[in-house]
Amino acid sequence: MTQMFDDDSNAEDRQAVVLDADGRPVGGDEETSLVDVVQEIPDNIFIVPVHEPILFPGMTLPLVFAEGMARSAMEHAAEQSHVVGFLPWLEQDEEWREDTPLNLARLSRVGVLARLLRTLNLPDGNKSFLVACTSRFTIVRLVRPQPPPVARVEHIIESLVEGPEFEGTWRAAKQTLRELVNEIPNLPEQFSMAAVNIEGPSQLTDFVGAHLDLKREQRLALLAELDIARRLRLVVELLVTELEMVRLASRIRDEIRQKVEKAQKEYYLREQLKAIRKELGEEVDQREMALKEMREKIAAQKYPDRTMKRIEEEMRRFEVLSPDSPEHAVVRNYLDWLTDLPWSRQTEDNKDIVRAHKILDEDHYGLEEVKKRILEYLAVRKLKPGVQGAILCFAGPPGVGKTSLGQSIARALDRKFFRFSLGGMRDEAEVKGHRRTYIGAMPGKILQGLKYVDVRNPVFMLDEIDKLGSDWRGDPSSAMLEVLDPEQNSGFLDHYLDVPFDLSHVMFICTANVKANIPPPLLDRMEIIDLPGYIVEEKVEIAARYLLPRQRERHGLRTNQLQLAKRTIGPLISGWTAEAGVRELERKIGQICRKVAAGVAAGKIKKARITGKTLPDYLGPVEYTSEVLRRPLIPGVTVGLAWTPVGGQIMFIEGSRSPGKGVFRVTGQLGAVMEESTSIALSYVRAHADEFQVQIDQLERSDIHVHFPAGAVPKDGPSAGIAITTCLVSLLGWKGKGRKIKRRLAMTGEMTLRGDVMPVGGIREKMLGAKRAGVREIILPAENRRNVEQIPKHIVKGLTFHYAEHYSDVFRIAFPSMKAPAPGRRTKRKAGAKRTVKKKRT
Repeated sequence: MTQMFDDDSNAEDRQAVVLDADGRPVGGDEETSLVDVVQEIPDNIFIVPVHEPILFPGMTLPLVFAEGMARSAMEHAAEQSHVVGFLPWLEQDEEWREDTPLNLARLSRVGVLARLLRTLNLPDGNKSFLVACTSRFTIVRLVRPQPPPVARVEHIIESLVEGPEFEGTWRAAKQTLRELVNEIPNLPEQFSMAAVNIEGPSQLTDFVGAHLDLKREQRLALLAELDIARRLRLVVELLVTELEMVRLASRIRDEIRQKVEKAQKEYYLREQLKAIRKELGEEVDQREMALKEMREKIAAQKYPDRTMKRIEEEMRRFEVLSPDSPEHAVVRNYLDWLTDLPWSRQTEDNKDIVRAHKILDEDHYGLEEVKKRILEYLAVRKLKPGVQGAILCFAGPPGVGKTSLGQSIARALDRKFFRFSLGGMRDEAEVKGHRRTYIGAMPGKILQGLKYVDVRNPVFMLDEIDKLGSDWRGDPSSAMLEVLDPEQNSGFLDHYLDVPFDLSHVMFICTANVKANIPPPLLDRMEIIDLPGYIVEEKVEIAARYLLPRQRERHGLRTNQLQLAKRTIGPLISGWTAEAGVRELERKIGQICRKVAAGVAAGKIKKARITGKTLPDYLGPVEYTSEVLRRPLIPGVTVGLAWTPVGGQIMFIEGSRSPGKGVFRVTGQLGAVMEESTSIALSYVRAHADEFQVQIDQLERSDIHVHFPAGAVPKDGPSAGIAITTCLVSLLGWKGKGRKIKRRLAMTGEMTLRGDVMPVGGIREKMLGAKRAGVREIILPAENRRNVEQIPKHIVKGLTFHYAEHYSDVFRIAFPSMKAPAPGRRTKRKAGAKRTVKKKRT
């Protein structure tokens, strides 16, 4: 807050400033005698250096001096001329040593003349001088430098400056000073009157310098400035700065006052409320009420011995802690978690296997193998309830019903269901909690989920477990090992709880899209149940039974207002969706429902019957067409089969030849394994050039380019080996004329340098992708026959499978009119040992 002096001419009411021999403030405050002195101001006067206060013309105040040279100069002036000149030291720590000549270089060049009005002896030996400052002066020459110093001075006579700029500055100074006086609270009335009644610019600048709480350097600058215009502008800057500071301080003071008043008001009202309740006999001790509530929660369920011991320890701490203690909230929160977790509360399982089968059939169409495995799992739990079964993991592309299967299992068992997504989790504290030493610590998501369902045996779904991350904060996949291990999770230790919790009663179900992304130690603790993509017939049934009724209900449509026959759903699936699941299909049905609902609401449609011809009116042009039927095959083009996280699909492989220097180039954003497959294919074709009628000399004068379309999509894996080899044979064989492969034929399989066809994965998904694309025949490795036999017959209906052990089998099927080379024969230029066929080729 800005401090200002009270400009009171009554010297007796002012507190004196005690100065020592060097003009430093010391002390002294009582009067003993008064001496009146009045004389004219001479040209030669005594000089008194001072540190504080810095005097300005117009000031009348008592100065108290202790024994020393400054007091000696004041006494000489009182005895002779009654006039003294005060010069402030330039530096705060300057000293005036005894018998040392006065050095004017260490003093301000401008001082203040003062008339000595009265002197006063004080009881402590000090002496008070009442002075009235009259005007500024400068020293012409030093008459006597030895103490007490005497100097010839020049009186500064100030004159007013004419002009609009000076007048504007003068008015701004007066206005700013008035605003400052109004902003400062509790100012004496005399001070306000003195500030308002200032008559001239010089008086205003001296008033500000004398009474405003300025830095010493600013006061020295105001005293030394002899140009009234510059001094007035400097004062305006100081006043504006001080006004802003006063307003800021006032605003802060008001905010604090409001907070304090609000707190005092609330405290007062609470005390009144307590007094009223006491008079009515309703007074309740909050601390006792909290303790009573906690004891009731503890008595509500049974706890393991170790947990009960920890609760008793924390209760003893809680009973002695004051509610105002910061530790009180920490202990209360910990006790709440200990008592809220379901240590013994659980639901009774429904062990009716027939009912479970019925619920699975109601909620999901198809997936017979998956349902069979789930029912076996439930049957074992029925026969031996205490057995620690395996952790199930549903693996498959998005939209095939992994999460909904978990919900159906919970409904079949009459258990509560909790879903927790692990996608993107990077902090192991999300699983095992934070230690209690951290502010805001809490248990991990596992115990949070159990508190939410309030039973210890829910169906707990850990979604997207293949998308767990890890960084410097920890590895959550490692933390999940304890959760998903039936041999360990009976004593799961959360960092926050710090007591074991039994998770063996929880039925954990995990979901994943890509099994390869699951860490091997975690994958080893789970039983994988693969959920392959749906074929078109299954999607039609799912849309008719589940998706269409659900979308009708969501859009407020009745059955007679929207009719979508099964024969129309098939073209919808093949023309507007390309997925393994049914999410995009449901979105397309929702799009149809929205347009029909808009027409019904506008009164334009009463009954909508969707047919294959009217589908483009609701969904736009056809988005997907069959790759095989759309692209005519030419020499150098083959069709492979690829696995993707969203299902299988066909993949074209294109080859071209141009005159060059034997450069072999591969494009299509391929991985290292797939690039190796292309090198193996080229080496095999070169080694068997005579058998495929490939001209080596022509090959060395040509550049070969193999491209895999959809170049923006990364591709990798060895399963395109036989397809790449067939592409090169189709392009380069028969003396460079080439041959087209069989129509509607696709193939998959890894190939070695000797021509052996090795097994590959993702067979079911590839079969589904091939069938959607219109493929009729598929070449597979012979060892993948068992995978095909596990696929339901209705899924592979319409597909013909050819099984190959060697590339000669692939050649015979892809080019049926050509003679296949012997599997073990080498060209004369590449002579070697013959290969012995151990198995009969199919």
